[in-house]
Amino acid sequence: MSSNNLDTLYRQVIMDHYKNPRNKGNIEGDVLTVDMNNPTCGDRIQLQMQVENGVVKDAKFDGEGCSISMASASMMTQAIKGKEISDALKLSKLFSNMMLGEDLDAEDLDFGDMEALQGVAKFPARIKCATLPWKAMEKGVNDE
Repeated sequence: MSSNNLDTLYRQVIMDHYKNPRNKGNIEGDVLTVDMNNPTCGDRIQLQMQVENGVVKDAKFDGEGCSISMASASMMTQAIKGKEISDALKLSKLFSNMMLGEDLDAEDLDFGDMEALQGVAKFPARIKCATLPWKAMEKGVNDE
């Protein structure tokens, strides 16, 4: 697939998650709640996670911001649901490495839709947009 076609496909995936976010909303009951914002661009997120026995049973978010931050939150909540906290943190580290432009070993993890955010690495000012939900997840599980 040509680079131009791949860029178009990635943009479509990001816009789909932005316009049709997965896991947007609130979780009822006793949950971990983390509020974070990116004062540089105004992105803000509230992440809620239901963690039981070291496993993320559910994750939802609310907030507002650019298409990159909201799509990343949608993708992240999908990716961490059902994962042990240690695996969610490993995925976050790999995602951060991808945002820094590092090559990823295909055997590390299947990034699925998150691969669409790979191009953000070319725009340093937007990296914080993509990593905001991940930083919220890290803060939530590390502060627990």
